Amino acid sequence: MAPYKAQRHGAIVQVNFDPWPGAHGAEFGHLPDNITVLEGDSVILRCKIDEEVTHKAWLNRSNILFTGTDKWSLDKRVSLVNSNSSDFSIQIDKVQVADEGPYTCTFQANNMPRIAYVYLIVQVPARIVNISRDVSVNEGENVNLFCLAVGRPEPTVTWKDQKYGLVSDGEFLDITEIKRQQGEDYECITNNGVAPPDTRKVKVTVNYPPMITDVKNMPAQLGKTAILRCEAMAVPTASFEWYRDDRRPVENDNTLRIKNEKTRSLLLFTNVTDKHFGNYTCFASNRLGASNASMLLFQRLMPTLPLPLCLLTLVLAIPRPGAVYGRGIAVHAGMSVGVWLALFMCLLLKV
Repeated sequence: MAPYKAQRHGAIVQVNFDPWPGAHGAEFGHLPDNITVLEGDSVILRCKIDEEVTHKAWLNRSNILFTGTDKWSLDKRVSLVNSNSSDFSIQIDKVQVADEGPYTCTFQANNMPRIAYVYLIVQVPARIVNISRDVSVNEGENVNLFCLAVGRPEPTVTWKDQKYGLVSDGEFLDITEIKRQQGEDYECITNNGVAPPDTRKVKVTVNYPPMITDVKNMPAQLGKTAILRCEAMAVPTASFEWYRDDRRPVENDNTLRIKNEKTRSLLLFTNVTDKHFGNYTCFASNRLGASNASMLLFQRLMPTLPLPLCLLTLVLAIPRPGAVYGRGIAVHAGMSVGVWLALFMCLLLKV
């Protein structure tokens, strides 16, 4: 048998093969050539004839498709392309997996049977046919995902995550005692080299109780603005409450406002007064648990003059006995009223 030639023209794969000279029925046991076509494509099986023929036929296994120009097959997808002295060809449209198998071209020439046959292989691109739904679990639980795929040849299946890449080979992905950091999209990829890989994702949500992460004591000045912040990471998202040191709930008023955001709560003071100073407790909770943290809003004092510098200023302010200042005025020994006043202010600033 001469080697076949496979050529793709759009959606048509054309196959040429020659009969075996001097072949006879016993030679049906010869291994056939393999012709590969994608599911859904069309294929032409072409049988070249180089001598006078009296009878000819195409068969699929033991089923007769054509005898000469007479169609025996009831399949509308199978048609006769050429039937002349040099070419006897059939076409199969929209090839299906069931079409896979041996095809035989046989004819009678010079009272001798001539036979040529080929094995048609139908390839199917890998595709995912069933996959786990998005799942929500509590931290510490086990997670079992599956991804089922079909294709010809048999496809491979791999799981990947967005952080580390390859997670597992095979249709099943098992995560033991899942951590909150593992909550993300997991991608199933199946491939058999026939077409681009088929991919789908499963979203895994890991639930955990709130954990407050940002707590700071804040200084504030009277009449100014101030902010206390409470940040908490949690799934589901935490709800927030604020309490004063005597466990009274904090409520909005014209000088105080609570602003809740997705992962944090802000206590906004628009005009700080003495009544605002004190200890505040942030309480964050969801259905899995709660967390709390306390922070202090305290008064910021204005900076004072250090005592050594204050005393140095006072010493410089004491006039030397007998010193003469402007207009010839002499200063007598002892401290003036101004010096006493400077000493009083120095001590007062240190109180």
